[in-house]
Amino acid sequence: MPPAAEPEVAPEPRVTPVLAPGSASEPRPSRPSRGSRPRLQAAAGAALLTGVLFCLSGRLAGSYPFGTRTRNIVDLGQQYLPFHAYWRDLLLGRTHGDLFLNWSSGFGSNFLGDFGTYLSSPFDLLVVLFPADRPELALYAVTALKIATAGAAMAALLLTLRRGPWPVAAILGTAYALSGWTFNYGATVPMWLDGLVAFPLLCLVGEWARKGRRPVLGPMVVALAWFANFYTAYMATIGAAVVLVVRLLTTDDTATATATATTSTSIKPKLVVAGRPRLLALLRAARSVLLGIGLAAPLVIVIFLGTKAADPTPPTAFVAAAWSDVAARFLPATASVATPALFIGTPALALALTLPFNSAVAGRVRAGWITAIVLVTLSLQWEPTHLLWHAGASPNGIPYRQTFVLCGLLLMAAWLSVAGGLPRPLALLGGTGVLGLLALAAAGSVDIDRWTYPAVAGALALGVLAALAALLARARPVGRLLPVLAVVLLLAAQAGETLVTGKRIEEQQLSEVSWAPRVGPWHTDMARAVAEKDAWPRHRTDPGEVPGGNDVLLVGGEGADYYSSLTSDTSSRTLTGLGFGYYAKGRHPVSLDNPVTDAIFSIGTRMRSTPRGPLALDRLPEATITVTDTPVPPLVTVHPNEVPAPNEVPAPAGSPAPADSAFARQERMLGRAVYEVPADPRRTTAPDGTGTTLTARCPAGSDVWLWAPEYQGTAALAGSPSATSAFAGKLPSVVAPMQRLGTVPADGTVRIDLRPEPKAGPRSKLPANPVGCLDRQRLADAVRDLTATGATAVRATGHTLTADLPAGSTGTAVVAVPRIRGWRCAAGDAPLAPADSRFGLLAVPLDGRATSVTCSFRPPGVKLGGAIGAAALLGLLATALPHRRRRTGRIDPSAGRQEFTARAHPARSTE
Repeated sequence: MPPAAEPEVAPEPRVTPVLAPGSASEPRPSRPSRGSRPRLQAAAGAALLTGVLFCLSGRLAGSYPFGTRTRNIVDLGQQYLPFHAYWRDLLLGRTHGDLFLNWSSGFGSNFLGDFGTYLSSPFDLLVVLFPADRPELALYAVTALKIATAGAAMAALLLTLRRGPWPVAAILGTAYALSGWTFNYGATVPMWLDGLVAFPLLCLVGEWARKGRRPVLGPMVVALAWFANFYTAYMATIGAAVVLVVRLLTTDDTATATATATTSTSIKPKLVVAGRPRLLALLRAARSVLLGIGLAAPLVIVIFLGTKAADPTPPTAFVAAAWSDVAARFLPATASVATPALFIGTPALALALTLPFNSAVAGRVRAGWITAIVLVTLSLQWEPTHLLWHAGASPNGIPYRQTFVLCGLLLMAAWLSVAGGLPRPLALLGGTGVLGLLALAAAGSVDIDRWTYPAVAGALALGVLAALAALLARARPVGRLLPVLAVVLLLAAQAGETLVTGKRIEEQQLSEVSWAPRVGPWHTDMARAVAEKDAWPRHRTDPGEVPGGNDVLLVGGEGADYYSSLTSDTSSRTLTGLGFGYYAKGRHPVSLDNPVTDAIFSIGTRMRSTPRGPLALDRLPEATITVTDTPVPPLVTVHPNEVPAPNEVPAPAGSPAPADSAFARQERMLGRAVYEVPADPRRTTAPDGTGTTLTARCPAGSDVWLWAPEYQGTAALAGSPSATSAFAGKLPSVVAPMQRLGTVPADGTVRIDLRPEPKAGPRSKLPANPVGCLDRQRLADAVRDLTATGATAVRATGHTLTADLPAGSTGTAVVAVPRIRGWRCAAGDAPLAPADSRFGLLAVPLDGRATSVTCSFRPPGVKLGGAIGAAALLGLLATALPHRRRRTGRIDPSAGRQEFTARAHPARSTE
């Protein structure tokens, strides 16, 4: 008596799947070439459909390049756009730095770490194909291509998991690529899109490991994913591990070292059913992952160490989103950075929800995938697993960056439920019922948009029509009209919701978050002016502030402005202590228009911009640019070894700067006292009670500077109300830079009117000594002396700087570059050694014999990463050589697969 089958499928005649033209009514043997053709068709179809829908959604939103409205929200305009513009210049040899060092930003920064964080994707090389004044178009093309590639990869993966109609696989691949995660997060954080591409590719690596195939290509795919963007590749690797475990537990075709076939006429091979094949598959997968990560180590280690040295952001406590908000994010046209973006389209979600009710799929397959999806969903909301997903650190900003993995799992479930044919009416009703409960649970969420439920209703109506067409075709399998109609209706439902979602998310983002205008005449005029005046390395040219961020990366020059996740803690603290401001909790220092810091950092040319009108979403920015040249010391100056205390710095009689003030720190770096700092200015409340007046005395004719890093409001020097300065301090996110308020009047009395913002609260706080009066003559004398004793010539290459010094120089040579990790310096012919620091800048001791100093930068981790990469390469070669032997006598691992249905069927190919 044959063994009893599991009661997973009610006995019924075989029917033809009708969701696509050409669906097979019965699995049958096929030539290998025919197995790959549907995958190629699905991948091509998904890529084309994804690209078209992504562009159409932008056209509907009226955003660039299909409209006039900017796309540059938050970090897209402040980080990713400038970095891609700089990357183009570097690839074409038009920058002062190289892959190791960026001379332009932050007075010298680790570029290899930034490259690995923002620019290491192969897609980013395409920026060289676009004109220099079209960086937004280049970045948009890179973004669209990444998203289209993700759709293609998912479509190919679905047909690898199970054969089925390729048009449906293409539609579901598009649903993955254009999920809510993509529109809400990925499209404006383009480097995360490499993780979107990586997830289906890493799942394919898992499939290869499971079947004992492609032991060389697998590690190379892992290496490419981790090289392109290790952060989201880490999340994709976790997701791929989940998929591999489910596949190992729900399939019987895992490759094993030994397999024997029956001697009877049965077509089903007898594979070893014990746990050994699964364990071997896990080991093969682990080998691929470890070798791949090892191959990417030369970059990953640099990024890791750069992150450790970066300016620390305040710890963030994870707060789980309300379940009603989680339910809402499955629906279209919802947007939020505080909740998981889970939209994949109502029809696709409904198909995924039919899996628990679909008896045509084997019970353990349903149980495995449902369990995985439920556990991954719960992991989004539990802090320990939240930390696991984010590599042990709760991120600042978007807390649900891993949700693209759950979107992918849902679409795999949808595919497994529909690949063999439309689910039966009972399963369709069950999935639709769960969808209705989900929509009902989301009704009270603040994330629900006015377009949400109309879009759901429209997509559901089209989905019902598609199901009816498929059911009619099943009942009357005559012709191809009804199957084609079913696919077209499914496509219309998915595409319509996708377009509405993309449009509404972009509109909501522009209305709720900060944005920067498009690149326009202001930027191009500034770039032209900087190029004409650039004198590096004789001195620096600072373009000042232009709309957006990372200004020097967009328009050229060398300055303090720098926005990166890897901004060094040393740089941030050094510049903040001197009175520079910052955004992004210290990771975005900005330019400071101050003559003392210009002298310290050898900024000989400074650009200033006067906008010709307010910034607008749909108008190109314009400004009038003025250029000021000022004598400054060279990049390398010589200072005595004994640094006097602040109150011992040689200066005329007056009030010295307190040691803990930005004025004193500037003087210590300069080596001269140039400020008069009134002690404890008198503070009186304004008659209307809305502000404060500071009163102090300073030398007539000196410049009045206000240092108020935490202050939020306005300040004006009495007698010149038209010259009001705005301060925007908002700790811990924003520190306001010191600003010049005017000139001390002839009577020497300084009165500063402060008007804090009504809701400023503690942000109206001032330091103990906020006022400094700059004596320009003292500063000019200091500049003259430092120039006389400083470097006579300075030469700079990609990551090395050499300066010639006057003979007999003693003391300390100070290089006007922050002393971040990786710098090595030497005097004369001495070997390079880790650089010393003088108040945060590079310092080289001088003994009077050396007539030159040399400093060279090597990103921390390059040597260690290179060693690990070389070891991984040897391991890959050791894997490749044995694999070259011919594999003979193996049984086709796809033969007789029974994981989807309890009915026996002939052997079939999955290739």
